[in-house]
Amino acid sequence: MAPVPHSLTARGRRLARELRAHRERAGMTLDQAAAALGWNRFKLGRIEAGKTKATAVDVERILGLYGTEDSVHAALIQLARDAGRRGWWTAYSGVFTGGYVSLEDEASEIRTYHVQLVPGLLQTEDYARAIISAGVPDDPDEVNKRLHARMARKTLLSRPDAPTLRAVLAESALRQLIGGPHVMRDQLTELNRAAQRPNVDVRALPYTVGAHAGVEGSFVILGYADPLDPDIGYSEGVYGNVYIEGADHVARCNAAFDAIWDAALDEEQSAALIAAIAADL
Repeated sequence: MAPVPHSLTARGRRLARELRAHRERAGMTLDQAAAALGWNRFKLGRIEAGKTKATAVDVERILGLYGTEDSVHAALIQLARDAGRRGWWTAYSGVFTGGYVSLEDEASEIRTYHVQLVPGLLQTEDYARAIISAGVPDDPDEVNKRLHARMARKTLLSRPDAPTLRAVLAESALRQLIGGPHVMRDQLTELNRAAQRPNVDVRALPYTVGAHAGVEGSFVILGYADPLDPDIGYSEGVYGNVYIEGADHVARCNAAFDAIWDAALDEEQSAALIAAIAADL
């Protein structure tokens, strides 16, 4: 069996940043530290980039080399143990093959803009089935597996520690007829129902807005409660998934989302538009 790819997590990102910072404080280059540990440069570089999971044993060796004080030493070893915890999504490893779901699961705020589809966290089962079936039309077992995974992911919004969700949907996403009129009507009704939750805000961006900051496509920004964990942007497409982590790039994503949010109808007007579209089906 092939090894399960390492998934990015907020804790893993934090640990990677801390390990690099402690190496730099110790005045060591990546090559010097790797040589002292008896590792190749590639291994330590991947750990510091968050691309390889650092075990508690790895972290203990690294921090011992850097002479890190005991209190910080213990905290970072615990962080390494926590970063390696198995999440609920590992039961669906054949479906969730990247790190996005683990990053989403740890977020305290999710801001998302969608051009063509209702986002997965707000999809009804029938709507989700229609989308998934279009991607794998000849494999009902695979459709069911992916559908169960998507419905499990939706429970994120109803947990006691649920993140806030601010979603902007272009009018094209509200009018894209997925699964037929009945399925789409139910989806739009559910969208307005979900928007009544205290942690969910939904806005619609009507066609009449014209050119706007989101014309280049859909994206998500994940925010975290711990100030040590910076926001991360995410976009997916036919040619793969893109994680946006550089401070300047994330700042541009945040500015774009704020502009889209301000250009959209307010929550009450959005609910009215969504209800009107549903009534016409």
